[in-house]
Amino acid sequence: MTANRTSQGATPTEQRVVLKDPALAALLAWLVPGLGHLYQGRIAKGILFFVCLMSTFAYGCYLGGSSELGWGRVVYVAWRDDDRRLAYLCQVGIGLPALPAIVQASLAKKGKEPRWNGFMAPPKPDASGQVDEATAQALSKQPTLDELHFQLRSYFDLGTAYTMIAGLLNILAVYDAWGGPVFPESAKKEDDEPPQEKPAARGEPQ
Repeated sequence: MTANRTSQGATPTEQRVVLKDPALAALLAWLVPGLGHLYQGRIAKGILFFVCLMSTFAYGCYLGGSSELGWGRVVYVAWRDDDRRLAYLCQVGIGLPALPAIVQASLAKKGKEPRWNGFMAPPKPDASGQVDEATAQALSKQPTLDELHFQLRSYFDLGTAYTMIAGLLNILAVYDAWGGPVFPESAKKEDDEPPQEKPAARGEPQ
């Protein structure tokens, strides 16, 4: 009984992971979900995060697009009067998979047409004067936000929600890579407490 309790109490100490460089692990975990955990040797958790978070994000991009409109239409960068895309602040938590939106917005800002069949490209402004002339010309072939809502209907909001959730969950994964796993408080106390001598039974020599 005593040996069993000792092994259970020692388990957290034996399984404490080596975080290596926590800052680098957190950066890798943000860039690609699970990559920071693979760097730390936490293979199972790294694969789990990658599969779950990337599939959630990819499914959101699938819902929020089509072969005609282009895929990933729910992930884009825009900050103008008719469209302040605050959702991207959550979506970018997924790291590299959301960064094409910044590339597309930068191209439009320079007056160049978005690439990749409009993948993660910002929509065309609904009214003139929202952006400069070069940006408006670059986005002239893109659908407006109203057109995206009309053609995708509720899938636009669903795709937005899925991609936002994936980004926010990856922030938690980044924290896990930086701070390490959380052990139960009772296990910590057992690990820190010095071993106590068992009191002698009545009649036994002291």
